[in-house]
Amino acid sequence: MTYLNRFRLPVLGVVAGALLSTVVAVQPASAHGVQPGPSLRALADRAGVRVGTAVDMAALADDRTYRRTTVREFNSVTAENVMKWESVEPRRGVYDWKAADDLVRFARANGQVVRGHTLVWHSQLPGWLTAGVADGTIGAAELRGILRNHITTEVKRYKGKIQQWDVVNEVFEEDGSLRNSIWLRELGPSYIADAFRWAHAADPKAKLFLNDYNVEGVNAKSTAYYELAKRLRAEGVPVQGFGAQGHLAIQYGFPGQVAENLARFEALGMRTAFTEVDVRMILPVDEAKQATQAEYYRRLLDACLGARSCGSFTVWGFTDRYSWVPGVFEGQGAATPMDEEYGRKPAYGALREGLAAGR
Repeated sequence: MTYLNRFRLPVLGVVAGALLSTVVAVQPASAHGVQPGPSLRALADRAGVRVGTAVDMAALADDRTYRRTTVREFNSVTAENVMKWESVEPRRGVYDWKAADDLVRFARANGQVVRGHTLVWHSQLPGWLTAGVADGTIGAAELRGILRNHITTEVKRYKGKIQQWDVVNEVFEEDGSLRNSIWLRELGPSYIADAFRWAHAADPKAKLFLNDYNVEGVNAKSTAYYELAKRLRAEGVPVQGFGAQGHLAIQYGFPGQVAENLARFEALGMRTAFTEVDVRMILPVDEAKQATQAEYYRRLLDACLGARSCGSFTVWGFTDRYSWVPGVFEGQGAATPMDEEYGRKPAYGALREGLAAGR
């Protein structure tokens, strides 16, 4: 089953720089069935792993509980939307870095690392680019230069401030064939290696990742990534990490051979990570569904903790209040570890127990 990866675009509020550059006071959260105890962040620090969340910048600006929870629970943050191409360069040559800068500033003030998401994707591209390719005013040679400039400009801006970049995102179909994207049609498959080389030249210390959904276990799609990574690394291309997004749904079951999948990328000398974890369900919520959801979160986390190469486990939002799922999957939701009122679900407890168990 294909899990679509279309993220809700928030209407960004005005975020005061002073607010985001000030350390947020950490307050206890309500437990809603989960016993009080250490935060996910505190346990992750002890376990030597990064536990992260995608950040909705409008919520960060406007919702005090959201801000406090982001600081208390996570030592890593990912921009949900504000580092994507349509956000940072809405008009050709006209950049808007404010929201992305705000997130980096917030993270640095609160002792968090940042994952960059994402440099090359077939979706959420600026209209001027897609229109220019469609009407022929932007040809292949110019498009390649535009892509190189985009990657170089963004990565250089955050040089030394981004720990990991999702360099190319969702480049394969479910059967393991390359996605028929604007990049493949116009530039051919070499754009993938080019993107990694350009990103590495712009920031040699950032770790550079492939990233996709439905690649948690061993299947045709994840095998295509394995073969791609193996070939590119043999050619000296700086492909350093493999990110499995982890968008799961309890009605489709848990993916098979997750540990084995991570192990084969590790054997190539690569880092691994779960980068966008959520576990949705068909509504309404009941105890059995929540128990299954908690099990799925724990099994992904255990796979990460069981792999030496896996140093990062990121949820795609931590509260149902701001989850992208209901806006994309009709009749589904409740996908995050906390409910709309920030109550901790069994899934939160499962993550805490897994981190407490450590590696």
